[in-house]
Amino acid sequence: MTKKTQLHLNTNILKLKESATLAINLKARAARRNGDDICHLGFGQSPFHVHEKIQDELAKNAHQKDYLPTKGLPALCESIASYHNKRFSYQFDKDRILVGPGSKELIFQALYVLEGPVIVPAPSWVSYGPQLNIKGREIDPVITKSENAYKMTAKELEEACERHLDEEQKVLIFNSPSNPTGAVYTEEEIKELTKVCRKHNVIVIADEIYALINYSGEDFPSFHQHYPEGTLVSSGLSKSHAAGGYRLGFLYAPEGMESVIKCLSAMISETFSAVSAPIQYAAVKAYSIDNDIDNYIRTCTRVHEVCGNYLHDRFKNMGLSCSHPKGAFYLFPDFGSFKEKLKSKNIHNDVELSEFIFENYKVALLPGSDFYFPKDAMAVRVASVDYEGENVYKEASLKDSDSLDYSFVEANCPQLKKACDRLEEFLNTL
Repeated sequence: MTKKTQLHLNTNILKLKESATLAINLKARAARRNGDDICHLGFGQSPFHVHEKIQDELAKNAHQKDYLPTKGLPALCESIASYHNKRFSYQFDKDRILVGPGSKELIFQALYVLEGPVIVPAPSWVSYGPQLNIKGREIDPVITKSENAYKMTAKELEEACERHLDEEQKVLIFNSPSNPTGAVYTEEEIKELTKVCRKHNVIVIADEIYALINYSGEDFPSFHQHYPEGTLVSSGLSKSHAAGGYRLGFLYAPEGMESVIKCLSAMISETFSAVSAPIQYAAVKAYSIDNDIDNYIRTCTRVHEVCGNYLHDRFKNMGLSCSHPKGAFYLFPDFGSFKEKLKSKNIHNDVELSEFIFENYKVALLPGSDFYFPKDAMAVRVASVDYEGENVYKEASLKDSDSLDYSFVEANCPQLKKACDRLEEFLNTL
């Protein structure tokens, strides 16, 4: 009999579970392969095609095989800086940009480098907490309120900072537009948060992966504009350009944070070395001011907006509490008003609720507790992207903004309508 090898593993890693968003995607896709008609509202992947110009650049550069500089292809760093300076009136310096395999990896490495307690508004993206757990630390979640569209207030941030007065430096992870709520902070709200950050020496990691998917009606406001000296900015191609599988993101560090750039450059050199060369060359085109690509992003955003509005109104009409999304492609409805009635089906928390709906009504949702929200709030995260992106894009590109209405959603995104019908059917049984 072969003797088994004794393994001693990192206990921080042993405590981790698979990312909730990736896990629900695998579960829903497996159920579909088995013939189940699943309404997949659990996974936030943009369903649209990658723009043809970006695909062409990738094909043209398939021969690029050399290792690129650790910080990224110089032409790409310059393109990223120029794009954001023109699009958002930023003041990016190309020499302060680091390119990585998705913003997710770069946020992880930034968290590994930075010391101090990490404050995260709750609900927030599922991976922030586990990334810090790998370091042997815990996030400090700030539970936000539905009446404020789940946006953290300056007072709530102040209270969180006061819990860590003995720490010289604090870190805030800030995501707007928000996953999982679709909330977009106003310029005034960010200005108020900035005052607290300066007072308590808070380093902000501004996760702006959805910055281009903003339909709030206002220009996108950023910490970089009001607190440049203390803000790291991360973003990438996955959401706005529907290129999640390209794994291309960047991190910007401001003047005065040369030590952060130096540390991250060293970590990159000892870990992933550099992002795939053909992808970086293709990304130069993605981050160019190009009318065709700009129109593509606008059309995709119009679809995200009408789908978010449709789901919001359907949820409200069936008696759920749900703040109105202003960006990204998520909503965060809660079943709190049905809490007593849900007990009759032996449903006492958001995990049991999500599992019951998946098993009995074939709608995939994620429990709010995966996003650091209390289980008994009975909240769930909904992604509004269960449709055939290429076909929907073609239909939307033929219409003006006013004609993208709820009839468009029901005709072109039938799984969204079906999901709402099933949830309504479920609630009618209570």
